[in-house]
Amino acid sequence: MKVYRLSKAKYAGELSGIGAAKFGNRWNSKGVEMIYTAGCRALAVTEVLVHLPTGLIPEDMMMIEIDIPDHLPVKVLDSKVLPENWKVFPPPAETRHLGDAFVADHKFVILKVPSAVVEGDFNYLINPNHPDFKQIKILSKKAFRFDTRLF
Repeated sequence: MKVYRLSKAKYAGELSGIGAAKFGNRWNSKGVEMIYTAGCRALAVTEVLVHLPTGLIPEDMMMIEIDIPDHLPVKVLDSKVLPENWKVFPPPAETRHLGDAFVADHKFVILKVPSAVVEGDFNYLINPNHPDFKQIKILSKKAFRFDTRLF
């Protein structure tokens, strides 16, 4: 399976989860390492866009294509366990607890979660501390420029 990540160029060569751990996010608490990826390039772009101040066009961005071997099992988050307000910003603690439990459990390296930004699309969260993580590889890194019409 191919997944995608839009990143600043200086971080494009590493998959560590350290950035997510610094601040926490929808699916992880501060201090919990997790790598956020998207099921397609367009979703990767959209997931970044929603966090940018109006009018700010980021430069020095890279689109990263990542290969997750098909034999690695993917845990699918059951939407029935999501709180009613799971899409709000800032994210509710319940979604962070679900992601933290996935990382702590160590049963799967990948967790498939719904996108809060694009209904019907999915993000794939990677546990960089799982033993199978070493099988996940960056396939390509390409410079990415946002179309200015988006701003």
